[in-house]
Amino acid sequence: MPDKILVCVAWPYANGDLHIGHIAGAYLPADVFARYQRLKGNEVLVVSGSDTHGTPITVRADQEGVTPRDIVDRFHPRFLETMQQLGISFDLFTETDTENHWAVTQDMFLRLLHNGYLYRDRMKALYCEKEQRFLPDRYVEGTCPHCGYTDARGDQCDNCGRTLDAVDLIEPRCKFDGTRPVARETEHFFLDLAKLNLPLLEWVKQKEGLWRPNVLNFTFNMLASGELRGRPITRDIAWGIPVPVAGFEDKRIYVWFDAVIGYFAATIEWAQITGRPEVWHDWWQNPAARHYYFIGKDNIPFHTVIWPAMLYGYGGLNLPYDVPANEYLNVEGRQLSKSRRWVIEVLDFLTRYDPDSLRYILTANMPEAKDLNFTWDEFVRRNNDELVATWGNLANRVLTFAFRNFAGRVPEPGPLQEADEALLKKVDGGFAVVGDLLDGCHFKAAVTEAMGLAQEANRYLNDRAPWQQIKSDRAAAARTIYVCLRVIDSLKTLFTPFLPFSCQRLHEYLGYQGNLFGQFRVEQIREKQKTHLALRFDPADSMNTWRPSSLAPGQALRQPAPLFKKLDDSIVAEEVQRMTSGR
Repeated sequence: MPDKILVCVAWPYANGDLHIGHIAGAYLPADVFARYQRLKGNEVLVVSGSDTHGTPITVRADQEGVTPRDIVDRFHPRFLETMQQLGISFDLFTETDTENHWAVTQDMFLRLLHNGYLYRDRMKALYCEKEQRFLPDRYVEGTCPHCGYTDARGDQCDNCGRTLDAVDLIEPRCKFDGTRPVARETEHFFLDLAKLNLPLLEWVKQKEGLWRPNVLNFTFNMLASGELRGRPITRDIAWGIPVPVAGFEDKRIYVWFDAVIGYFAATIEWAQITGRPEVWHDWWQNPAARHYYFIGKDNIPFHTVIWPAMLYGYGGLNLPYDVPANEYLNVEGRQLSKSRRWVIEVLDFLTRYDPDSLRYILTANMPEAKDLNFTWDEFVRRNNDELVATWGNLANRVLTFAFRNFAGRVPEPGPLQEADEALLKKVDGGFAVVGDLLDGCHFKAAVTEAMGLAQEANRYLNDRAPWQQIKSDRAAAARTIYVCLRVIDSLKTLFTPFLPFSCQRLHEYLGYQGNLFGQFRVEQIREKQKTHLALRFDPADSMNTWRPSSLAPGQALRQPAPLFKKLDDSIVAEEVQRMTSGR
């Protein structure tokens, strides 16, 4: 029986273009994992979308003098374009400002209220006297009371990762005018995390050995402290989902509560779109279905404590199976920052370079256990030495030689020798090794293992030298090329989760028909009163499986071409200058 695997991916704020830190942190590892699981024959559902209610959106809207919806309408379509161009294969990438999401969020709110996990209370919130309004958490900055970081946000400290209330900040300041806000009382609904502390702690204890140490340790320490307390889930704001309780008409459900519900809501929307409105039960109420959450480390508490608390309080829904959160990706030794214009935006990157080149460098340098650094020098080196000279050169040399010397067909090998069998056995064994690494979300090690096999194949090819063999022993050259074609075909499958575009071309050069995966499409989703854009990926016509090559002698090949482009060293200085100048 195929496994049911739900891949949930962080919802980006629709307030600016996606940069490579977003991709390395959540979207690429999720896609590599999902593509591999599809190749294995598992039932995979990948969902996410644009977070349209985040306060970073209202901050930008206020700065530009437009509505939050204007900001969403500008950047949500660009997210869809980014995912398509980079090959991030969402079954549904939607948004949170939909009738479906509003309904699911309000249902979650009311169910938690009914089950006794929400309560009303008065709290102090920061009020800007100059603007005469309460300030959402992201409108406030100050010093973290836990670690002393001076640029902590009102909801979270990026330095120590602790979740915060804006009133806890030392020396708080309004993000817009720099004035010091004052604390005023206001009434809100709270999620009773204290009531959920013990059951969550018992649940997290079961994750030892499965979750990454950084995720497990952070979560366990947070729960073991016993310091969880009620967290407000409504705010005095105008943009967001209405609170479905009389007397709260001028307040909205706060974004941190509604965004995580997006995983559940998107599954329900996907089920409706596919004409099977009840199938979401198979993903959320079947205990055998495994849920993976791909996020950055700043989102760990929301996905290992708060969202599980909401699911537990709602009742009858699956809790996360694994949360393989990544650390941060820096660039040229500095933290990525949109506001400081130190950023590599994906759409801009893809105007000059191939998507698989970016996918490869980000996977080979994925920040799985600690913050890592992207440099343009390493990008050029890995592209030229590994993609071009190792893997691409192997495929192109063998295919070109076969096409020219064996009438464009896979040659008949005759009896294989011990060295031939040894190479094929080693590469075939790579399916278990690479597969185990991918199952465990060790993507950097997995792609390194695959590239190591390509290096082994190059050594075999150079030792056999079919360009010399063919001069005196055509049968030996045929055997060498047959073995290398089999190896390339297998490596194509091993590399496919990481390099889907070039592997698709290689699939065709090897004489196969059809797609390794499915097709992307952007759709207009019509609801009763709203219409929104969504990205859908249909893997139904996938032509491949996770198994070694079965390439047969006599199969017709197609005229090959190089899979990758060599990059000039001059681009290093050019790209650093582009970042420095903010272009």
